Amino acid sequence: MNRNQFRTLAAAFALSAATVAITGTPAANAQDQPQPIASLDLSRYLGTWYQLAAMPQYFNLVCARDTRAEYALDPQGDVSVHNSCTTWAGGPNEIRGTATVTDPVTNAQLHVSFPGVPTQESRYGAPNYIVTALGDNYSWALVTDPNRLSGFVLSRTPSLDPAQWNDIRAAITRAGENTCLYLTSPTTGGLDALAPLCAV
Repeated sequence: MNRNQFRTLAAAFALSAATVAITGTPAANAQDQPQPIASLDLSRYLGTWYQLAAMPQYFNLVCARDTRAEYALDPQGDVSVHNSCTTWAGGPNEIRGTATVTDPVTNAQLHVSFPGVPTQESRYGAPNYIVTALGDNYSWALVTDPNRLSGFVLSRTPSLDPAQWNDIRAAITRAGENTCLYLTSPTTGGLDALAPLCAV
């Protein structure tokens, strides 16, 4: 990451933090966990997803653009996870893991693990991946965790229209999260800048 790229990322973080300080967080009972959708058809959820926005996490700071997740059934009946992106240096970055359903009633709560990643090595455990909203025909998905410390806007396509973005912002608020904590993810064919989602 060069100096200009670092400044861009730092400015986006600063704007996100400043906006939160001004607007505050949505009214939500902090004791309540985000609610999963009523039913997730896992077979329809498999395939490729583009990350179009996310709460910054230490493990994705290396990613400059084109972050994707590919889900498929593995031989054990769980979900194989292949996350990839383009780094600030222009090279590829990837990690592979496994997602296991922890909520057979809805199928919308899973435990995602990545071998070799501290705190995420165990294949089985408590849910850390909750699908809280889905677009029509599984066109987009909103994912968070029980503590609302992470959040991801995933899409089947590299871009979404304004109406879809409005639906996503509303879904983030319903999940008890703040849209200003989400930064857009630069994607070829989609948005090309880092910015708080509340300002886009």
